[in-house]
Formats: sequence, C-alpha cells, structure tokens
Amino acid sequence: MTDQPAYAPLNTLKPVAEDLWIVDGPVIRFYGLPFTTRMTVIRLPDGGLWVHSPIAPDSGLMAEIEALGPVRHLIAPNWIHYAYVPDWQARYPDAVTWAAPGVRERAQSRGVALRIDHLLDSTAPDDWAGVIDQELVAGSSIHHEVAFFHRPSRSLVLTDLIENLERRAVPVWLVPLLMMAGNLDPDGKTPRDMQMTFRKGRDAARASARRIVGWAPERVILAHGRWYAQNGEAELRRAFRWIL
Repeated sequence: MTDQPAYAPLNTLKPVAEDLWIVDGPVIRFYGLPFTTRMTVIRLPDGGLWVHSPIAPDSGLMAEIEALGPVRHLIAPNWIHYAYVPDWQARYPDAVTWAAPGVRERAQSRGVALRIDHLLDSTAPDDWAGVIDQELVAGSSIHHEVAFFHRPSRSLVLTDLIENLERRAVPVWLVPLLMMAGNLDPDGKTPRDMQMTFRKGRDAARASARRIVGWAPERVILAHGRWYAQNGEAELRRAFRWIL
C-alpha cells in the first residue's frame, strides 16, 4: 500500500458507459478495517440521476453531479450501506430514497436519522423499470442486498456480495486476513462470514445468484476493490461458485 490512493483520482465522476459513471471515494473503516469506497451514478431516460451507495459528499463532486442532471433517486442497497445518505438527502431534499430491508433498523440502532421513502425488493419500480433490473438476494439470515443490472450498458452493480480488494490498496497486515476471508484480488468473492449467513437458505440464495448470472453482464461494478470491466459473467460464476 502506497500513500497514493489506489483508485485516484477520488471524488470525481469516471465514465464507464453511456449514462453510467462511478466515483471512487475515500477509505472508510468498518470494524477497524480499511475499505475503499465506490458509488455508481446512472442517468435515467428522463434525465434524472440514480445514485447507488452514496459516498461522503464533496463540493467538487456535487458540482459535477449537478452538471449531469437532477438527483432523483438515492439508493441504500444493503443494510450497512447508508451512512452518507442523510447528507445527500439534506442537499437534495426532493430526491426519493430507496433502501434494502434492514437499513431502517440498522440506522435506528446507530442513532442515524434516515428518511426512507420506499423499500427495495426484486421488482423494479416504474421509475426505472425497463432500464434497471434488480434482485433482492434471498436466503441470508442477516445480509439483505439488492443487485442491480443496467440493461443499456449490460452493467451489474453490486455492493458487498463480492469484495475484491487489491494488495496495493490495503496495509500489508490485512492481506492474510483478506486471503482467509476470500476477498483478495484476483479471486475476490462473497466474504466467507457472509456465506455462512446463507447456510439455512442456500436454495433461495442459489436461485437469486442464478438470476443475476442470467443477466449475463459485460461488466461488474463493486463497492470495494477492483471491479470487472470485462468478462463480467465469467467473473460472477467464479465469485459465486460457492452457491451456484
């Protein structure tokens, strides 16, 4: 790990495909462990912006975002990816907030004031139906995450279902822990502790995984670590081999 951020430049829009951008954010700590962060922005046909897993707000980034179009939708895609949504709500009070099951309870337990307008499930709302497909991954006793597939670009957007951290992006002491967890590039996959939460719901999880793989994505965007700019379906089959 060097002093230079692994995914620099940070806090700036990076085009991935037409109407699709990522933004690499600062490192955060989760239970004391450092994680790189990444959010995804999609411009919908009506010109509104769909913001997945918002990162810490930054004035320069917000100016770039606003140049793209109005922020219409804020997405908290799983039960632990919501921390900066209140900041974005404050800046964009008219944006609609969509959250995975479990987000409300988690935020309340942490004393975070978070407005949730709608819960996410496996059916895309009219707001983006036909453009973005989604799957609420079933079977876990704890981890509730919604996967999204942007049809026009054939891009899958995941949060924690696959983590693929690179050696260059983490402290040396963290490498063996990531190897044990199954989250070290190039073989990043669903974290092993998360896999265990599906042990009583493997059939349901398998059905969800197969639907996601069936979208045959060209690329797979991850919230943590190196994402897959090509061979998306093959990378999914590799990372989900524990359940397929």
